[in-house]
Amino acid sequence: MIISCSRRTDIPAFYSDWFFNRLHEGLVLVRNPMNPQQIRNISLAPPDVDCIVFWTKNPAPMMDRLQLLQDYDFYFQFTLTPYDKNIEPNLPSKTEIIDTFLKLSGKIGKKRIIWRYDPILLSANINIDYHVDRFSELAKRLSGHTEKCIISFIDMYRHLQNKMAHLSVRPLDEFEMRMLAEKIAAIAGDNKIIVETCAEKMDLANLGIQYGKCIDDRLIAELTGVNLKIGKDKNQRDLCGCVASVDIGEYNTCRHDCRYCYANVNQKKIEKNHALHHSTSPYFLFQS
Repeated sequence: MIISCSRRTDIPAFYSDWFFNRLHEGLVLVRNPMNPQQIRNISLAPPDVDCIVFWTKNPAPMMDRLQLLQDYDFYFQFTLTPYDKNIEPNLPSKTEIIDTFLKLSGKIGKKRIIWRYDPILLSANINIDYHVDRFSELAKRLSGHTEKCIISFIDMYRHLQNKMAHLSVRPLDEFEMRMLAEKIAAIAGDNKIIVETCAEKMDLANLGIQYGKCIDDRLIAELTGVNLKIGKDKNQRDLCGCVASVDIGEYNTCRHDCRYCYANVNQKKIEKNHALHHSTSPYFLFQS
C-alpha cells in the first residue's frame, strides 16, 4: 500500500505532529471525501506500507524528525514556484524555501526529492520570459540536489476563476505551452535535471519531456528494490499517470491558501476545518 500525504493539503507544513502521532499509533482513519460516513481504517505499520509520498511546499516543520521515518520508504514532491505573495500569500520567502529544499536533499538524497514547478500560469505581470528567467535561477540553485522536475500547466477550475479574477491569471495556449516547455527542457538539461509532465495531454516527447507519474511505481521500485503490481489510480483524472494510493489528508485545510490551489474553496472554510483538527485524533478532522 502506498500512502499519499497528501494531495489534499500540506501535511508536512501544517500537520506533521498529527502525522507522526499516526505513525506512532500505527493507524489512521480516513473519510471518503465524497461520503464522509464511509470510513477506512488504514494501517500505518511499516510492513503494511510500501512507500509514503509527501506533497509539500514547506517541509521545515518535520525536518528534525525525519529519523522517525527510518522504518519506511518515502520520497517528497516539493513544490517550488516563482510566484509572489499575491498568488502564494502564506508561504515563507523563496530564499527560505530553497534553503529548506537543499537541507532536505542533503538529509535524504537527491533521488527522494522531486521538484514541482507547478502550476504554470500567466497573468498581466507574468509572461513566458518571466518563467524562463525564474526557472533558470531555480534550476541552477537546485542542480545536484534533485534529479527530476515535474511541470504542469494550470487548469482553471470554476472556483479558481473567482479566486484569481483580480490577478488577471490565465492559462497558456498550446503554442505558449510548447514554447515554454522547450525552454524549460533545455535549461533543465543544462542542470542535469529530468523534466516530466503531470496530467498533461500534450505530447512533449520530441523535447525530451515524458509523461510523468507523481505516485510513481518505477521510482518506488528503484528505492525499495520491489516491483509493485499496482494499477493506475482510478480516482484521479484520466490524464493522471499515478498508480493507486491512499490519501490521508482532507480538502480545505491547507493554510498556504495559494490562489491557484484546487484543494481549497476559500479562507473561511480552511479556518473552520483547521479548528476541527486535533493532533491526537485518528481522524484528520475530528467530528463528534
